Amino acid sequence: QFAFQENEIKLLTAEIERLKNFGCLGVSPSLEGLRDENAKLKYRLNFLKKSLQEERSKSAKSMININSCLQEIFGAAIQAAYPDLENPPLVVTPSQQPKFGDYQCNSAMGISQILLKTREQKVIPREIAEKIAKHIPANECIEKVEIAGPGFINVHLRKDFVSKQLSMLLINGVQPPAIGKRKKVVVDFSSPNIAKEMHVGHLRSTIIGESMCRLFEFAGYDVLRLNHLGDWGTQFGMLIAHLQDKFPDYLTVAPPIGDLQAFYKESKRRFDTEEEFKKRAYQCVVLLQSKNPDFIKAWNLICDVSRREFQKIYNCLDITIIERGESFYHEMMKDIVKEFEDKGFVEVDDGRKVVFVPGFPVPLTIMKSDGGYTYDTSDLAALKHRLCEEKGDILIYVVDSGQSVHFQTVFAAGQMIGWYDPKVTRVAHAAFGVVLGEDKKKFKTRSGDTVRLIDLLEEGLKRAMDKLKDKERDKVLTPEELKAAQTSVAFGCIKYADLSHNRLNDYVFSFDKMLDDRGNTAAYLLYAFTRIRAIARLANINEQMLRKAAREEVLILDHEKEWKLGKCILRFPEILQKILEDLLLHTLCDYLYELATTFTEFYDSCYCVEKDRQTGQIVKVNMWRLLLCEATATVMAKGFDILGIKPVQRM
Repeated sequence: QFAFQENEIKLLTAEIERLKNFGCLGVSPSLEGLRDENAKLKYRLNFLKKSLQEERSKSAKSMININSCLQEIFGAAIQAAYPDLENPPLVVTPSQQPKFGDYQCNSAMGISQILLKTREQKVIPREIAEKIAKHIPANECIEKVEIAGPGFINVHLRKDFVSKQLSMLLINGVQPPAIGKRKKVVVDFSSPNIAKEMHVGHLRSTIIGESMCRLFEFAGYDVLRLNHLGDWGTQFGMLIAHLQDKFPDYLTVAPPIGDLQAFYKESKRRFDTEEEFKKRAYQCVVLLQSKNPDFIKAWNLICDVSRREFQKIYNCLDITIIERGESFYHEMMKDIVKEFEDKGFVEVDDGRKVVFVPGFPVPLTIMKSDGGYTYDTSDLAALKHRLCEEKGDILIYVVDSGQSVHFQTVFAAGQMIGWYDPKVTRVAHAAFGVVLGEDKKKFKTRSGDTVRLIDLLEEGLKRAMDKLKDKERDKVLTPEELKAAQTSVAFGCIKYADLSHNRLNDYVFSFDKMLDDRGNTAAYLLYAFTRIRAIARLANINEQMLRKAAREEVLILDHEKEWKLGKCILRFPEILQKILEDLLLHTLCDYLYELATTFTEFYDSCYCVEKDRQTGQIVKVNMWRLLLCEATATVMAKGFDILGIKPVQRM
C-alpha cells in the first residue's frame, strides 16, 4: 500500500533536481515562478514523506489479519508449485476442531478440478496438497502443516507468533488492519418522513446504518452519514393549507404543534373529503416549489417539529447523522431529466417521461405528466451528487428489501449513463427484512397501529429496570450506576437483537428474549464484559500495572484453553474484513458471543488469581492470564463500540 506514495516521492525528488538545473537547459523562466514551483514541490514532498511515515507507523501497530497472511503464504506456494495456473482457488479458513490444526487450506480440491477440465490431467488432490506444502515460503507464523484426508492442508500456528501478536494488541490497543488508500464511503440510512413519527420500521435502517458507519470509520475510511429525509413533495401542500387554517398567525407566532402525527392525520382526512381544501393544497404545493417565502417558512416550521422528535430518538440510540433530504436535490432534478434526454434514454409514455434500463421490466419515471418529479428522479439526483460531487468510492443504501428492484434499477441507470464504473466504485443496497411481532406477523400495537419508536424505547427502559431490580442490582449499585446499567441494557439489547440477526431475514421482536442474560444476547455479553473487567480490579491490579506487564511479560499459551482463547482474540481483524466485504453485521455478534463463551471455558479451567481457601487471601496472581483477560475485554469493548453498545463497569 506504500508503493504509490514511494513512487510519487521519487518523481517529486527528480522534479526538484530538474528545476535546480533549469538554467543549464537553455530555458530561462521567471525566477519567482521557478521558486514558487520549487517551494510547492518541496511542500508536497515533505507532506508525502510525513504521510508515508505516519502510515508505516500505523501499519506497524495494526492488528495482523492472520487469515490474510496465510492466504498470501499459500498464494505464493500455489504460484511456485503451479506457475502456469491462472487464478487458482485460494481457500483458507479457521479449523473447526483442534485436531485439524488452527487453520486449513482447502485449495487442492479446486486445483484438481481445474487441471482435469483445462488440461485433462487427472491428479489426486492429496498429491497437489503435498506439492503446495513443499513450496510454502519461509514465514513467521506457521509452525507446521499436515496433509489430511483427500487433500486438506492443516496449518498449526507458532505459539511465539500468537503470543507476540497478543502482546502488541495489549501495548497498541485494538488498531484496525491497514487498508491502503483512504476511500470515501457514503452511507444513506434512517431516512424517516417529515410530519410522520419514526416507527419500528425505521429501527433497523437506523441501527444497521449507524453500525456500518462505525465499522468503516474504525477501519480508517472517510465516512459521510446521510439522512435522506422525506421532506419534499405533494403532502406538504395539505400540511401547509391545514397550518394556515389552524394557526393563521403562524408567520408571527410559532404554532404550538404538539402532536405532528395527529396534525398529519387531520390534514389527510380533509384532503380526502373536502374538495376546496384539496384544490388549495395543490396551490400550496405550487407556491412552495416556486420558493414563496411565506410557504418556505411554513415548510420549515413543519420540518423543525419533526426534526426535534427525530433527534430525541437519535440521542437515545447515540446516532450521528447529517440531514440531506429530498429537498436538497430538488434543484438538480431538471438537469437529471435533461441529461437523460440529451443522451437519448428518455421515452414518453402517456405524457410521462420514462427511462427503460436494460434487464429491468419496469421503467424509471423521471417526470410525471403534470411536470412534477418522482422518487425515481430524486434518487437519481442523489446518486449522481454522491458520485460526482461527494466523490464517493463506496455508496451504501441501508433501506428495506422491498426497495431492492427500485435501487437496482436506479444503480443500473447510473451505470448506463456513465456516472460510475462498478469495477471502480462500489454501489450497494444493504437490504433488510421486516420486524415481526411474536405472532410472526408485522409488528403492530394491539389496536393494529404501527408501533411508535419512542414508545418502544421507553418500554425497553422500563423492562430493563424491572430486570435489574429482579436481580436485586438496586441494592448493590448506586443510583447513578443503576441508571447507567438501565440505559446500557435497554438500548444495547434493542440494538443487539437487531444486529445479531442476518439483516436479509425478517426477525421477531421480543423483549423477553433480548433481555435474557443467557445465550447470544446483549444482556449476557454486557454481564460477561463487566465480570472480565472486574477480575483484575478484585486482584488489586490497576491499569498502570497491566500496561507495564504487557511490555514485560510473555503470554504463556501452554494450556489448551489459553491457546484457544488467544487464537479467538486474534481473529477479530478477519471478522471485520469479512463484514467490510459483505456488510453482514451479525458475523460480529456471533464472534463476540464465541469470544465470551471461549473466555468462560478459559476462566473455568485456568486460575487467574489463586487464593487461600481458608482465609480468602490472594496468594498468587498469574499475570499472563490477567493479560489474556485484558486482551479479551479490549476486543469486546471495540466490538461493542462498532455495534453502538455502551458497556458499564458495574452491572
